[in-house]
Amino acid sequence: MTQSSTGGPAPSYVDPTKASIARVYDAALGGKDNYEIDRATVAKLRTVAPEIEQFTVDHRAFLIRATRFLAGTAGITQFLDCGSGLPTAENTHQAAQRLQPDARVVYVDNDPTVIAHGRALLEDNESTLFSPADIFTPAAVLEDPAIRRLLDFSQPIALFQLGTLHHYDDPARSPQSIMESYVDALPSGSYVVIAHFFDSEDGDADSELARRLEDVFVHSPMGSGRFRTRAEIEGMFPGLEMVEPGIELCVRWWPDGPPPPSPAPAQRCIVGGIGRKP
Repeated sequence: MTQSSTGGPAPSYVDPTKASIARVYDAALGGKDNYEIDRATVAKLRTVAPEIEQFTVDHRAFLIRATRFLAGTAGITQFLDCGSGLPTAENTHQAAQRLQPDARVVYVDNDPTVIAHGRALLEDNESTLFSPADIFTPAAVLEDPAIRRLLDFSQPIALFQLGTLHHYDDPARSPQSIMESYVDALPSGSYVVIAHFFDSEDGDADSELARRLEDVFVHSPMGSGRFRTRAEIEGMFPGLEMVEPGIELCVRWWPDGPPPPSPAPAQRCIVGGIGRKP
């Protein structure tokens, strides 16, 4: 019987033969809601980039700093977190509600493990909601009556796509087109936050590492993980005004302290940015 990292059996809604994006991130962050197949994926990534855990930590830290900026400096009180993943030490609603106690937060994810844990976490918080929708089908999210009841789409909203779009690779529709649909639905004054795997395409060691990591992600039991160029990522902020410093390495985007003088190679393969809708 497949067991979690805590030794318990996999529940009936978990397929232990397939790695889950949310559980792989959980394993890389040292969490307990993952299985051998997820830990094996992290181990394989570690053979390519030994510092892969820091890569994941930087991504999570960027989420928290972005939330603080939006709830504090920007005064945003509505958050739509797409592909929220498994609960961890500090979540979007906790970071936002610390600065804006009346902030309303909707999490969207269709991973069965995330749905189970997310609903349990938010059970006693009336200002939060969990929606089990497909984040790559904007209409399913934007037309969800429960989301519309909690969020007022006539007032600014912060939309998060953190660590999500690089797991989308459908030739039928581009990630840029998906983001156009989301941005069109947001009112003026809204913000979009994206973190994405990055390939500098400079022909240097960083670009080579990006290609090797992508190969592991795509051919792992998880089956996805595209490293895209700056131009491709910029296209995911259609018509938005970028907040300084624009698209930047996650570890260097408004760090809490001095940024590392020389980020590790894997840290140079993930970027983040925030755009504002005029």
